[in-house]
Amino acid sequence: WGGVGATLIDALDTLWLMGLHDEFWEARDWVRDKLSYSNVGAVSVFETTIRSLGGLLSAYDLSGDPVFLEKADDLGSRLLHSFESPNGIPYGQTELNAHKSYNAQWQKNRAIIAEAGTLQVEFRFLAHVTKKPIYAEKANKVFDYFVANQPSSGLYPLYVRNDIPGVSFSFGKVTLGAMGDSLYEYMLKTWLQGGEMEDKYRTMFDRAMDGVHNQLVHKSSPDGLTYVADLQGSRLDHKMDHLACFMGGLWALGAYTNPDGLESPRAQRDLAHGKAITYTCYQMYARFPTGLSPEFVRFDRNPKDVDFSIAQAPSYLLRPEVVESLFILNYLTGDPLYREWGWE
Repeated sequence: WGGVGATLIDALDTLWLMGLHDEFWEARDWVRDKLSYSNVGAVSVFETTIRSLGGLLSAYDLSGDPVFLEKADDLGSRLLHSFESPNGIPYGQTELNAHKSYNAQWQKNRAIIAEAGTLQVEFRFLAHVTKKPIYAEKANKVFDYFVANQPSSGLYPLYVRNDIPGVSFSFGKVTLGAMGDSLYEYMLKTWLQGGEMEDKYRTMFDRAMDGVHNQLVHKSSPDGLTYVADLQGSRLDHKMDHLACFMGGLWALGAYTNPDGLESPRAQRDLAHGKAITYTCYQMYARFPTGLSPEFVRFDRNPKDVDFSIAQAPSYLLRPEVVESLFILNYLTGDPLYREWGWE
């Protein structure tokens, strides 16, 4: 796609972990001999960071091959232009073969919080391995803005302006689904990446999770399945994206790394809800004839004997969130049930 070998690069770490080293080195040769960003125009900063930059850095971390670091540094230097907005919150699009960045036309003067807040792990690691602190400084600045301007609920609206100095959120929809999801994931993972030393990021995460529990967590009828709703202003929308199923693993990871210990009330709350929502997400597969989950389900427009329905999303888009949560819960708890659900 676009000459950047996105699928190949995104799969490099999987090849290595599965012991498919012949295929890995064949892919490395393509990266070394054919991958070039010099003729690539506009790309999504978010997608290119998590797939291409992340893929190259993972391959370097696992194999130690300098080819991957060289390509990652080149790509990172091109993506860095996207941070040249008036307040440092990155534009959504950048042209890799030109010093030009902007938001997609439909976004107007706003960045999407999940996009601006899902660059930190990759750029911080790139800074570490290249010894170029500029990468971390640009990404950390965005998170520090979010820390300093966290709403009292702990939860962020979907958009933040990047055409003016300072920080101005566009208050409206709050969701753990599309366009909100991975900001909350990276709050915890950035804190973990920093050796659990940057307390401000853990505090931001914990405040956000308090907001989720206080406002978004609900139970269905008749079976009492735990789910997270969206918030439209002051009105709840009882819909849950498949994307939100990452919360099962995230809550569990947050519980097991809680500074107050796994037995603390917050950790126990998060672990219980992590297990509960993962069961709901498993049911989103198990209750349909194909054994596959729709893109989202609704919990409020169903017959009385049905917990959720497909609504307007009768498709499965190869989403990984449920499998990820099953893997994390199995790894942390040792409960083989999660492996069985994953196998199904």
